[in-house]
Amino acid sequence: MNPETTVSIHPYFKPHDGKLDEFIAGMEAFVERTSSEEKVLFYDFTVCDGVVFCREAYVGGEGALAHLANVDDLLKAALEISDLIRLEVHGAAAELDKMREPLADLPVDWFVLETGLVK
Repeated sequence: MNPETTVSIHPYFKPHDGKLDEFIAGMEAFVERTSSEEKVLFYDFTVCDGVVFCREAYVGGEGALAHLANVDDLLKAALEISDLIRLEVHGAAAELDKMREPLADLPVDWFVLETGLVK
């Protein structure tokens, strides 16, 4: 992974009352769909106190946008049973700039890369 081209998306979902198990059951469809993407670097879900976090990263803004297009229908279904309580996008300014217009309607917190390390 290269910090200059890696974009990570950090969505936090709060499933509606009684819907956590249903949300968790739907995670596998996201993982399966994402597994075919060429620019995915990692993709998984974690859960803490009823909040679901999707841990995901892509090669460049284009890779992140391609992912969002790929899972659009799944995301819409997930948002019928949950609320998006926080959405962060992290990456180099040039990569984030590719995403700002397509995601303009979402409540994104944009985190711009200042420095990084790859081992």
